[in-house]
Amino acid sequence: MIVYDVAVERINGVRQLLRQYLTWVQNSAFEGELTEGELEKVKIELRKLIREDQDSILFYVVSSQKWIRKDVLGIEKAEVSTVI
Repeated sequence: MIVYDVAVERINGVRQLLRQYLTWVQNSAFEGELTEGELEKVKIELRKLIREDQDSILFYVVSSQKWIRKDVLGIEKAEVSTVI
């Protein structure tokens, strides 16, 4: 899962990049499954798009599916069966 808080002028670039790899589930949240290599590639590309002194991107990495549970209250914008 990747969540972000970036300046308005960089939101579209970050969103477009993450959509190439993950499923957009909330306004600033993506989830899905990535290999370690893909995750590193995403981080490299994000560093080119953001300003680390102003923006924030959080990576939640789950090493085992048995340790994650997702409960949704209300509408689920995009259903994902696998989470990193």
